[in-house]
Amino acid sequence: MGNYAHVFQGTAFTSKTFEEVGILKDYLFCINEKGMIVKTVSPEEEQYVTLLREYEGKDNFHRLLDGEYILPGFIDLHVHAPQWAQAGTALDLPLYDWLNTYTFPIESKFSDINFAQSVYEDLVQTLLANGTTTALYFASIHKESSLLLAQICARLGQRGLVGKVVMDNPDQCPEYYRDESTEIALKETEEFIIAVQELNEQTKQGVYPVVTPRFIPSCTDEALKGLGVLAAKYNTHIQSHCSESDWQHGYAIERFHKHDAFALNDFGLLQEKAVMAHCNFLADKDAKLFASTGTAVAHCPISNVFFSNGVLPARHLHDLGIEIGLGTDISGGFSPSLFDNVRQAVIAARMLEEGVDTTISADKRGVSSSRITTSEAFYFATAGGGEALSLPVGRIEENYAWDVQIINTTLPSAKLPIFNNDLEDIFQKIMYLARPENIQQVWVQGEKVHER
Repeated sequence: MGNYAHVFQGTAFTSKTFEEVGILKDYLFCINEKGMIVKTVSPEEEQYVTLLREYEGKDNFHRLLDGEYILPGFIDLHVHAPQWAQAGTALDLPLYDWLNTYTFPIESKFSDINFAQSVYEDLVQTLLANGTTTALYFASIHKESSLLLAQICARLGQRGLVGKVVMDNPDQCPEYYRDESTEIALKETEEFIIAVQELNEQTKQGVYPVVTPRFIPSCTDEALKGLGVLAAKYNTHIQSHCSESDWQHGYAIERFHKHDAFALNDFGLLQEKAVMAHCNFLADKDAKLFASTGTAVAHCPISNVFFSNGVLPARHLHDLGIEIGLGTDISGGFSPSLFDNVRQAVIAARMLEEGVDTTISADKRGVSSSRITTSEAFYFATAGGGEALSLPVGRIEENYAWDVQIINTTLPSAKLPIFNNDLEDIFQKIMYLARPENIQQVWVQGEKVHER
């Protein structure tokens, strides 16, 4: 029937469409040596029994136990890797104070390669344990430790997209934490891109360099222009922040007399492999520019509570044709779990629709047609993230990578309340109630990278 590296038997949940989750009940999943799904077989198909006979009992046959289910691995579109060292602290401060009192000082410490090693190793292991199989990382301004993060992703089996951050604007960046000069920032970015692309050639699951201006305020025009040129030259991914808060949105208008999105586009930084974080203040004309260039939004619903001054209108932006995925925004978001961010995405959208100020009449309090469902938030965390990155990840179907998390709902210490529920209900219970300890195994590109 075929020479497969692995065959799994079990029930999986995966997005069929934005609105609908497909349930693959008792399917066989056939994985090749490259870690790709080459065949999914339902119990009704003739070859099902033949495949079972051929693989059952072999070391590479994996039958899920009762109460175990397969989900696609999560795709985290926005992680500030150095900030893992400060996760869960200082969230009561205003953004400016948070950055200057906590964040920039901690990021500056990543000139120390040993400190970077201990933080990055712990972060990648933690994200894998939380079911995150692909992560898009901001590192720091330091070329060596940024490259180290890519090497750790490669070694631990996570698909990592890593950016050496560029911050060269002396007006907005502290002296102790900024690039020495624009010229050096661009030179080191190019060296970083070449080094990571070489590393990728030996990495099964893939590691990718990302052109990473922190955001418009932290970069000079020369740096932004040079980064756009490098992204085009080496065909890399691009990431930054866009219209996150009142302040950032206003800053771009003051400096360029146009919205953040249009300024970024002028420098060649909006394109099919570009992901912009937050984007809470996108106007419809900005959104249409995103859609026409293929630029995606990293929606960080927990972080938005603390630093974005508003709720992202995710439903509206999706309806305008923008690709949207989810991000934790460690450490503006305190949780390394995309399960937590799926839940918050649903809650935030519901609050946007219903409104929050009870002194305003119900018909004027909220923004109508804003809610998203659990299934739609799950799409953002999986298939939407894959589309944002233009990679074959985030779905359990043929020609996609075998990036999965196996969820155990019967764990004595974290048992889910399942009592004769149908599979649609079980899916929802997993999305709302699963904890990290329910994640029994994590696989990336056909390789097991985490097990409890």
